[in-house]
Amino acid sequence: MVEVNRKTKETDIRCKLDINGSGSSKINTGIGFFDHMLEALSKHSGIDIELSCKGDLHIDFHHSVEDCGIVLGKALKESIFPIQAVERYGNATVVMDEAAVTCALDLSNRPFLVYEIDINEKVGQFDVELAEEFFNAFVMNAGLTCHIIYERGKNKHHILEAAFKSVAVALRRAMAKNEKLGIPSTKGIL
Repeated sequence: MVEVNRKTKETDIRCKLDINGSGSSKINTGIGFFDHMLEALSKHSGIDIELSCKGDLHIDFHHSVEDCGIVLGKALKESIFPIQAVERYGNATVVMDEAAVTCALDLSNRPFLVYEIDINEKVGQFDVELAEEFFNAFVMNAGLTCHIIYERGKNKHHILEAAFKSVAVALRRAMAKNEKLGIPSTKGIL
């Protein structure tokens, strides 16, 4: 279990993360749709997440969403590095009714995000472009190379939920134990 806390003038975040968990979560950011997405991330990755965020929601959701990505990314990085005896690479295509989103990722310790989901407006009160802000902060702080690609779909809720779930499943697959690999790099370190 790793604990990472972060307090700024915009947010106060407390996070506990266990990569060897069962996918249970206690999420409270004050942003209903975002809580739902983080619960899906936890469940389908098998990572236990306890996260509370008190943010400046009277302004908008941006600071809370981005800062939660920073904190979750830092907690994940602290949990998985130095990497050894895991698959390292993971990918998944997740469907939600008519929507399909693919994620391919590498526990590379070289952060890079490709985010090709071109939707706008809102799901409830959640600005859909905030999903990219979350994933960018998460990936950069976790040390992941991550490609999230929209395949098809019309319903914005379904598209974003498929995105979060595809990242979760790809992450679970990348973290799968593989003792034969040792350190999964020809460099000898990640």
